[in-house]
This record gives sequence, structure tokens and C-alpha cells, in this order.
Amino acid sequence: MQVLVRIFGVLLMLSALAVALTQAPDRPVDSLVARWAPPPSDFLEIKGQLVHLRDQGPRDDPLPLLLIHGSADSLHTWEGWVAGLHGRKRVISFDLPGAGLSGPIGGAYPADDYRADTLARFTLDLLAALHVQRCVLAGNGFGGEVAWRVAAAAPARVERLILVDATGYDIAPERVPLALRMARLAAPAFVGRFLTPRPLVEDALKTAYGDPARVTDLLVDRHLEMLQREGNRRALALRLRAAPVDLAPARIATLHLPTLILWGTLDRLTPLAAAQRFQHDIAGSRLVVLPGLGHLPQEEDAAQSLAPVRAFLGLDDSATHPVSATTAASEPA
Repeated sequence: MQVLVRIFGVLLMLSALAVALTQAPDRPVDSLVARWAPPPSDFLEIKGQLVHLRDQGPRDDPLPLLLIHGSADSLHTWEGWVAGLHGRKRVISFDLPGAGLSGPIGGAYPADDYRADTLARFTLDLLAALHVQRCVLAGNGFGGEVAWRVAAAAPARVERLILVDATGYDIAPERVPLALRMARLAAPAFVGRFLTPRPLVEDALKTAYGDPARVTDLLVDRHLEMLQREGNRRALALRLRAAPVDLAPARIATLHLPTLILWGTLDRLTPLAAAQRFQHDIAGSRLVVLPGLGHLPQEEDAAQSLAPVRAFLGLDDSATHPVSATTAASEPA
């Protein structure tokens, strides 16, 4: 009995130490701006909600490209695409409420509401504030879901759609990183204080990449510090807990616009089966699979993932015409 008591005591001590080591205070946005929001970053207020955004390229572009990042990410994930496009396209990227430097949802939007429809409404308000009447929408992961919901809700505002390893169906991931499992199961208040140990963030990124060796220290730094922005960890927990009931797959079949579906063959978070469902449900859509890439192809290999986008937008000088809604869908590799 004494041995058991001692073992129990040691376990309690180790647990207390583990909690102490994972605790990290929220960071005010001002402490992150110098590193993560240099020019051309800007901040705008949309109906009382702060938003971090970058608006680059020719302002006379009649069809700007709006890029929407995924869960627990930020506009930085699109830097490779922006670099390859902004010379010829107006490219707008932004941090969704509850992520990056934008901070928790608020203002005219319901507090703690990170459902995809709410963020789609925010996206439409952002377009209105930027005086963008019609655009091309691209989104990765959960950002892809926000994008297709915008297209379904306001078809007159979206000319073309690009879905990059997007969510939308009840398809189980092949692997869920420990950090996301903890965020989904733990109380939001606990997540908001504790869920930031660097090894868990690194593990999540290596799960998201097709080649874990491509995950750099700088990449881990960025994701870690974005999570520590005031309110972001709580927002992530609330979003993940809502996700299982925040589904509307029937709306996907109502989409009737040119759609490019990009998918990493090694995506363990949103398997290729989801891509095939999108291809089936969106008439005339084209599926392009990206060998060796994971859930974040725009970040893992910007050049490889951007090539079909340039063709889709009619920016590939070697292409005689852009991919249209009636182009035959490519077969997965």
C-alpha cells in the first residue's frame, strides 16, 4: 500500500510539472505585430471586428483573388502563392476571426461563434468593406469550407472557386494530432491557458505536411505564437468542438461555378476521399492531385501547388485558355 501511495504521489508531481511546463499566458497582439505584421500588412475594423489583412497587386483587377486559411493558421500560409501571383493579380489574404492576429470574434458577430456560416458572413462583409463586388475565392482546409459556403450563399459574388484540401464532409481523418485531440476534448478555458507546448505544435505540423522534414523552426515559431495571441486557443477549442455538428454537405451540390479542387496525396487530416466527393458533387469541377504533399500544399510546395491555379486563372502563358467549368476532371494519381 505504501508503495502504491508513493507511486501515486510521484504521478501527481509529474502531472503538476507537466501542467506548469505547458502553461503559457496569452500574448497581446501588439507584442506580435513587429514580427508577423510588417508591411504590407494592415489592420481594418469590420463591424467592430479587427482583421489583419494584406491587399497586394493591381487595384484595377476586376476579379481579385481572396485567400482563406484553415484552422489554427494565418494569412502567412499563402505567402508563396501571393509572391507568384500579385504581379498580375490583386491578391487579398486575411486572418479569420479567432486566428492569426485578428483575435476573437466580436463586434456585430456573436461572441464565441466560430461556425462556418458565421465566418462566411464575415468574409462577405470584408469583401464589401474592400469594395470587391466579385472575386475568385480560394480556401484551405476549414478555410475551403468557408469559401464554398460563401459561394453557395452569394453566388453573384464569386466567379470561380479553388478548394485546397477543404473540409465539408463527415469523413474521418487518418490521423488527428494530439494537440487537436486535446483541444477538442478539454474545456475551452483550459485550452486557452495550457495547450501550447512546442512539441505538440511541431507534431501537428508534421502531421499536416506530406514530408515532415520540411517543417522548419520558423514555421513552428509562427504557429506557436499565433496560437498564443489573446483568445486564439479558446477560439480553436470552440471551433473544434462545434465541427462535428457544423456540417452542410447538401449545399455543396448546389454550387454551379468553375471549381478547381487541389489535394495532397498524403493528406492525413482530410483524406483524398473528400476530394473525390467534392469532384462528384460539384458539376464540371476539376480535381488535381499533388503527389507527395499533405494538408497544406500551398505552404509545403508553393510552386507545385500554384501551377494548376495559374492555369485555372488564365495566368499560365503556356496555357491557351483557363480551365473552365466543363473541363473533364483529372483522375487522381
